[in-house]
Amino acid sequence: MTHTFLSALVLLLLVTDPLGGLPLFVSLLKKVPPARRAKVIVRETLVAFCILLAFMVFGQRFLQVMHLSETSLGIAGGIILFLIALRMIFPKPDGVFGDGTPHGEPFIVPLAVPLLAGPSALATVLLLVSHDPDRIWEWVGALAITMLICGLTLLFSERISYWLGERLTQAFERLMGLILTAIAVEMLLAGIRTWLSTLH
Repeated sequence: MTHTFLSALVLLLLVTDPLGGLPLFVSLLKKVPPARRAKVIVRETLVAFCILLAFMVFGQRFLQVMHLSETSLGIAGGIILFLIALRMIFPKPDGVFGDGTPHGEPFIVPLAVPLLAGPSALATVLLLVSHDPDRIWEWVGALAITMLICGLTLLFSERISYWLGERLTQAFERLMGLILTAIAVEMLLAGIRTWLSTLH
């Protein structure tokens, strides 16, 4: 599955799903004093970016050390995306990742990890680099723009949630889940086709 810069950006936005996580973002940030919210959001977004960037830069080495093939990573990534997409379409009270809301100011968990730099995002950046390592700067650019959009969404989460309303936010999340399901199935099929071709 070959990606362009734009398709990689869209995929990263889908897996980080900043709009889908708005209700949880608003709930978490209510526990933070208004004067500190911007600093917390910038910190958490930077932490998520650094984690994803590390996986992107060292992704190939990680695969080699763990003796993992691109095919197995593609299939695993597709399964993870599919499961998260299902939770987006059929939401549960404990959120997409099944995490409860902690008390006090969020620190790394759950805003940076797993809401922004979750398993699907980690698998996605690894896949992007493993499929086309020569275009790593394009993927870094797509990741940077994604994190910028996520950070801005967090900064204006309360206003966006108010403007969209609960029903429209839920409808948007289900739509994103449907698109992500299709992407996950395509990743799975591509991985299975590659595996089947090695049997001949």
